[in-house]
Amino acid sequence: QEQIVESGGGWVQPGGSLRLACVASGSIFSTKVMGWYRQAPGKERELVAGVFGNITRYADFVNGRFTTSKDNSKNAIYLQMNSLRPEDTAVYYCNRVRPIATLTYWGQGTQVTVSS
Repeated sequence: QEQIVESGGGWVQPGGSLRLACVASGSIFSTKVMGWYRQAPGKERELVAGVFGNITRYADFVNGRFTTSKDNSKNAIYLQMNSLRPEDTAVYYCNRVRPIATLTYWGQGTQVTVSS
């Protein structure tokens, strides 16, 4: 059974940091190509970072502010977000890295709110 659980979101002031965590079932994590997505109000879901083995590719808007990590023993990936901006406000999800339209299962996501 597929399962994804994201956590670590919250409210933070601009310039602050958050560390998101995602634990996925083996059937999802075993694909070894996991990523972080986000969906802001009124906008489409977009890829934030894709973890391809030991290489992570980030969306242009990340601009060096976010870093991913993995713990294979826990089927977990993490997203360390620094220098957060109001435009980073969104629900953050993790999932396989595939065209979004082909992803039929999503976890509940974790809300990140950046405001003063």
